[in-house]
Formats: sequence, C-alpha cells, structure tokens
Amino acid sequence: MSEVQIGIAAALEQFSPRESIEIAALAEQHGFSGQMAADHFQPWVPAQGEASFVWSVLASLAENTTGDLGPGVTCPSFRLHPSMVAQAAATLEATYPGRTWLGIGSGEALNEHIIGGYWPEAPERVRRMLEALEIIKKLFTGNDVKHSGEFFKLHTTRLWTLPDTPPPIYIASAGPYTSRKTGELADGIITPGASLEKLAGILDNFGKGARKAGKDPDSMPKLLQVHLSWAQTDEEALRNAMEQWPNGGMKFPKADVRSPFDFEQMAKLVRPEDFEGRMVISADPDVHRAALQKFIDAGFNRIYLHNVGRNQKEWVETFGRDVLPKLTA
Repeated sequence: MSEVQIGIAAALEQFSPRESIEIAALAEQHGFSGQMAADHFQPWVPAQGEASFVWSVLASLAENTTGDLGPGVTCPSFRLHPSMVAQAAATLEATYPGRTWLGIGSGEALNEHIIGGYWPEAPERVRRMLEALEIIKKLFTGNDVKHSGEFFKLHTTRLWTLPDTPPPIYIASAGPYTSRKTGELADGIITPGASLEKLAGILDNFGKGARKAGKDPDSMPKLLQVHLSWAQTDEEALRNAMEQWPNGGMKFPKADVRSPFDFEQMAKLVRPEDFEGRMVISADPDVHRAALQKFIDAGFNRIYLHNVGRNQKEWVETFGRDVLPKLTA
C-alpha cells in the first residue's frame, strides 16, 4: 500500500493531550502512518469533554511519533490572525522538517465566535480564508511582508524562524467553489467522508482548479477524514456513536452553531438511522475495510481515521491487524 497512507485523526475534542499522544504512539506501532489533529476551542458536545490547544499537542505528537502530522483543520481568520498561524506552522516544520503540513479552513462558530465579533455567512468566511492564505504564503517566503486587504492588515514584518522548505498547505473543502479554488491555490485538499457521488464531485472540481494553475491533480495530496464507530458488538458501536459523536448524525450544516450545549440539545433528536450513509457503525472489521477501500479507489491517497468511541486501544490493535494490511492502492 505504498501509494496510500492511513493515519489517525487525533480527536482533541474527546481525549486529553496525554491520552492523544499515547493513542498516536500506539497507532504508529500498529501500522498507522501519521496524525491529523483537530483544532477545537470547544468540543462538539459536553460529553466529549476536551479541547486542548492543537499546536502544543502537535509538537508533543511529533516528539512521540515519526510520521506526518498537521492541524486538520485550523482557521486562520478569526481566533488567530493569519500571521500567527504562519508562525506556528513554520516553527513546527522547522523543528520537525519534512513531516508537517498546514491544513486551513473557513471556520466554525463553535470555535471562532469566542472573540465576540460578528459571525459572517459562508461566502465571507471563504473570502477571509483565501486572504489569510495569501498572507501565510507571503510570510513563508521569508521576505518582508506588508498587507492591507479586505479583512486583514499586517505591518511590515517577516517570519524570523523558517524551515528550509515551508510546509505544504491543504484547504478543507466540500463545495464546488472552494474545491476549485483549493486545486488552484493550495498544495492539496482535505475533505470529510461523504457519499462517493459527492466526493467524486469534490475531486472533479479540485482537478479543474489544479489544471487551471498548471498543476497535475493526480500527483497532489488528497486527504480524507473518516469518522467511524467500531466496537466488539454492533450495539456497543452504535451506543458509542450516539453518546460520543451524535454530531455525526446531524444532517444539517453545523458551522453556525455556537455552543456545545446547543449541540447537546440537538443531539436529543438524533436517531440511529440518521448515521446511515454518513458514518459506518459496525463490529465487523471487514465492513470498515470495504468502506475504506471505496475511498481509496475513488482517488484519496491519505486517509485519517477517527473511531468515535473511547475504546481506542482495542480499535487500533484490531484495525492494525485486520484492516490496514488488507487495503490495496
């Protein structure tokens, strides 16, 4: 499986920093390739219970593993000014050269509204993200940068700590416009698991944007984050999904919801059937293997898995033994 990497998505909404590091180290021992770490200021629901600072955890993950790692994803346009994201990413890559990447997105109110400003609609959030991307790219050159744009100002400055080569930048995209712009402007794409039909459309638009910029989309990283629920029994797998990851069964956009306690109330409306087509819930490793193989066949070359239950040790060992070796590029 040399052309496809299967890593884990470190759920910092659910596990303490120390737990996340221990899970990542165990996962590497069982054949997982790297980590995508969630950037959350709050968990989705209170039952998840955690929200540590992603950049601190990434450094600790890097010290305790040897694979790739990056924030999946961080928003460079509300809580953190793009210059701060550029500095954090450059420092991480300078410390662990060749291993890191920067994943950015347009943000969710759950994490970004805390600064108390106006929460704009999606088109403006995307424009903010793209302007932030421009600033980050400029700072990655090491040159003096001055910026005065629609949303951000930057007095003349530079990054003083830089890696030999800047980390690649991937954009979280799920719609036609952002997918095309990602292909055009970024080094790769990150998207969440969805129906094969929807994912095909995302990759098609990503390819169009890449070719517009003279790039080969087939050679570019295509990252997929997959939430799943595996346990020793189907009943336990379902219970884990309902209790720990009810947001996975919510069939509506969630970027405008501000509070874990609001999500908790919405979770009372989630039913088991709401997960169908959105997340695989099964005790059978081969069911999960078949679902993952379809994503690989669809063109994704880096997949990061998140088992939503707290049974992480058993899951890592089971997938390392019964799933990863059976996947084919």
